[in-house]
Amino acid sequence: MSDTEKPTETTRPTVSNRYSYVVLGLLSLVYVFNFVDRMVLSLLIDPIKNEFGVSDTFMGLLTGPAFAIFYTCVGIPIARWADSGNRRNIVGLSLIIWSAMTAASGMVRSFGQLALVRILVGVGEAGGTPPSHSLLSDYFGPERRGTALSIYAWGVYIGTAIAFIGGGYIVQNPEVVVSFLCDGSLGSQVGVVTSVCDGYLRDLAGWRIVFYAVGLPGIPLALVLFLVVRELPRGFSEGASVNVDKASFREVMSYVLHCRSFVFIVLATSVQALSGYGVITWGITFLTRVHDLSYAETGWKLGWLILLAGCGGTFLGGKIMDALGARDVSWNMRLPAYLAILGLPFLVGFALLPDPNLALLSFIPFYVLTNMYVGPMHAMVQGLVKLRMRATASALLVFMVSIIGLGLGPLAVGVLNDYLAAEFGDSAIRYSLLIVGSLGGFSSILFWQASKSLADGLAKAAEPS
Repeated sequence: MSDTEKPTETTRPTVSNRYSYVVLGLLSLVYVFNFVDRMVLSLLIDPIKNEFGVSDTFMGLLTGPAFAIFYTCVGIPIARWADSGNRRNIVGLSLIIWSAMTAASGMVRSFGQLALVRILVGVGEAGGTPPSHSLLSDYFGPERRGTALSIYAWGVYIGTAIAFIGGGYIVQNPEVVVSFLCDGSLGSQVGVVTSVCDGYLRDLAGWRIVFYAVGLPGIPLALVLFLVVRELPRGFSEGASVNVDKASFREVMSYVLHCRSFVFIVLATSVQALSGYGVITWGITFLTRVHDLSYAETGWKLGWLILLAGCGGTFLGGKIMDALGARDVSWNMRLPAYLAILGLPFLVGFALLPDPNLALLSFIPFYVLTNMYVGPMHAMVQGLVKLRMRATASALLVFMVSIIGLGLGPLAVGVLNDYLAAEFGDSAIRYSLLIVGSLGGFSSILFWQASKSLADGLAKAAEPS
C-alpha cells in the first residue's frame, strides 16, 4: 500500500477519543518515570561528592556526559527500530531496563561503578521518547498534536518534581523507606526482601535508598503498558498508511538536513536545553550551598515550582501556539523567539537575589516563559518529516539536545564552579548558573530563523511520497 492510499474500513482499527487520552496518560507517566530516574541524581550531588571525594567537575561529568553520550549513541538505532517495529514494546522494554539500573545505582561502592550504572540508565532511557512521540503522532492528528505533546512533555516537570520532593524527604529520612520494605507488610510477605533487608538495606546511606525508592516502581508500570497500549498503523491520525519498509537512515538525514526549519529548531532547542539542564541539575545544590536550605525544604519548594511552572508553561504554550498556528504556522517558532529573551531578567533574579524566597519567586516566570516552546517544538519536528521518519527525527532531536544540552550544560556549571571557587567560594555557583543559563537567550535568533521557512517545510512533508 502506498503512502497516499487510505486503509479500508475493514483494516482500519477503531480508536476512541477517550482511549487516545488513556494512551497519552500512560506514555506520559512513563516519561515521568524517565525524568524521576534521570533527575534524582541532581538532588544527590553533594552527598555523593562528599562520600567519594570528587570535584564539581566530576559531578558535572556524571550528571551530563556520562549519561548523555551513551543515551544518544543508542537512541538513533532504537529509533530506527521504532520506525518499523512495535513502538509500545520498545518503550516497555526500555522502561524495565532503566528502572532496574536506577535501583542498581544504590548498590555501587565507587564513583566509577556509579558512572557505569548511570551509563546503563541512559542506554535504557534512549528507548523512551522517540517511539512515544511517533506513536502519539498516530493517536493525535495535526490539529491536536501540539497540545497532546505538550501534555506528554509534562513528564519532564512532574518527574523532576517527584525526584526533588520525594528524594529530598527520603535522603533526610531514609529510615521511612527501610521501615516500609523491612518491617511493613511488603517485608513480611516477600522473603527475598526480608533477607535483603537483614543483610543490606538497614546499613544503607541516605542517598542510596533514594535510588531504590524511585527505580523499582517502574517495572510494574511496564507490565501495565504492555497490557493496555495498542500499536497503531503509521499515519493513522492523518487517515493514511505507509509501506512497511522504513526510509533508510541516509534518506532521513538527507531530508532533515535539507529542511531549513528542522535544522534551526534542533539547534534552538539544544541551546535552550543547555541553559535548562545547567540550571535545573545544579538548582538544588545552589539553594543548599548558597541559601543554606535543607534537602527536604529545597526539594519541596523547587520541586513544586518546577511542577507548576513547567506544566503551566508547556500547556499554555501548546494552547496559545495551536491557536496562533491555525492562523499562521510561523508563530509556532516566532513566539518562542520572543520568550527566550523575556525569561532572562528573571534568571538574574533567581541567581543573584540574596533572599531565597525572592530567588524562588523569580524562578517561576523564568521557568514558565522558557518552557512554553516545548509542545509546539515537538509537534513541528513531527510535522516536518515524512511518516516513516518520525521516530528517527525525534531521535535526532534528542541526540542533539542530549549532546549539547544535557552533555554540556551540567558539565559547564561544574567546571565554572571549580574555576570560580577560589574567588567566590560557595557563591561561585551563583555566577556559574547565571553564565550558563543566559546562553539560552541565543536560541531566540535560531527560533526566529526556523519560523521563516516553517510553512514551506510543513507543506513539503505533507506531499505524497
